[in-house]
Amino acid sequence: MFFAENLGRGGQDEEAVSRGYNLVPFLEIKRFIIYRDILGIKAVILNIFGNIIAFIPCGFLLPVISRRCKLMANSILVGFFISLLIEMTQFVFRVGSFDVDDMILNTLGAAIGAVMYTLVQRYRIKRKKRYL
Repeated sequence: MFFAENLGRGGQDEEAVSRGYNLVPFLEIKRFIIYRDILGIKAVILNIFGNIIAFIPCGFLLPVISRRCKLMANSILVGFFISLLIEMTQFVFRVGSFDVDDMILNTLGAAIGAVMYTLVQRYRIKRKKRYL
């Protein structure tokens, strides 16, 4: 999230380069995949998988701390808004870069976490019923 400049990321036009943003979905993801040999596998893993993995705990823990987030859709939506807040902070304070692809990957991570929470809860309920 905050290492975009170190990974050689920038925008498409002059303003995007000076402000550091990408509003085209999947542009950076595609660029990282196409130029993985030049950028290095570490940069690809940090960018793509790092953004996903960073938000898995968010999707898993939100239902634990908030009743409203027990619905998977709410958990994913809150994960999206947390990601949006982070990206907007980066844009406003010119730290890192605002990237819609990061929001997509972060939201995917929150969704994976929410699915994991649901699966764990189902397992716990089945196990509890078995011992009653």
